Amino acid sequence: MLTDFKEITKMGLSISVVFSSVAGYLLGAETVDFYTVVLLSLGGYFMVGASNAYNQIIEKDLDALMDRTKNRPIPAGRMSVNMAFIIAATFTLLGIITLYIINPKTAMYGAISIFLYTCVYTPLKTKTPLAVFVGAIPGAIPFMLGWVAARNDFGIEPGTLFAIQFFWQFPHFWAIGWFLFEDYKKGGFFMLPTRKRDKGTAVQTIMYTVWTVIASIIPVFGFTGDLKLSIIGAIIVFLLGMVMLYYALRLFKLRTSKAAKQLMLSSVSYITLLQIIYVVDKFLS
Repeated sequence: MLTDFKEITKMGLSISVVFSSVAGYLLGAETVDFYTVVLLSLGGYFMVGASNAYNQIIEKDLDALMDRTKNRPIPAGRMSVNMAFIIAATFTLLGIITLYIINPKTAMYGAISIFLYTCVYTPLKTKTPLAVFVGAIPGAIPFMLGWVAARNDFGIEPGTLFAIQFFWQFPHFWAIGWFLFEDYKKGGFFMLPTRKRDKGTAVQTIMYTVWTVIASIIPVFGFTGDLKLSIIGAIIVFLLGMVMLYYALRLFKLRTSKAAKQLMLSSVSYITLLQIIYVVDKFLS
């Protein structure tokens, strides 16, 4: 039962989202309040858990068709739709209440994130590759959500954090869409921008990787308000970006599932290390 609960709320993904939110909070906080960090972590987990549970309810029949998802609790028959809905609805309420205690703006962005993921991104996945564009919005909210939790304000700083994670979603998701292409096809999902594993998709992946790196070093130039990055921090982030770009170029050259998987792994390393570097850089400089 605990395993099914972890799977319906996608615990691994939820924890990575909480990590992003806390990183954003540490960047925005003038003094770190442990109570707010706990609330943000819980609220973030509830929000992502709710989104994932709704997603698995809506896609239960399609999940049954794909090897990657056929053993999820609902298609495998280990959990009823009603039970999943109770978890999703409870998590939605708990998430909004928890984030509202921090401040109303944080709760609002959290609610927008659930709505976009469940009501726009999920239905679009079988219709158009533009679903990835829509899905990148809730996917990019956690990093900026932390800053909003710290400052109760949306400005250039959380906007920059949003932009970094927004552009990053594209090479990340397209890499996944590439190496899981055949499995996604069984469920009727075409996540790649050209719907094919071709040069067009690989070129767009490179472009968005470049934009991710550019957005990631913008704070070093000093016009992103209180969001700052030292020259050393920017150089490290840039070099990490070059590693991700290397794998994006490699995907263009080889166009294999293995190359796509390597890009996906490098993208995960990139966003995690970037958030750590930003936070360490703030407290050291």
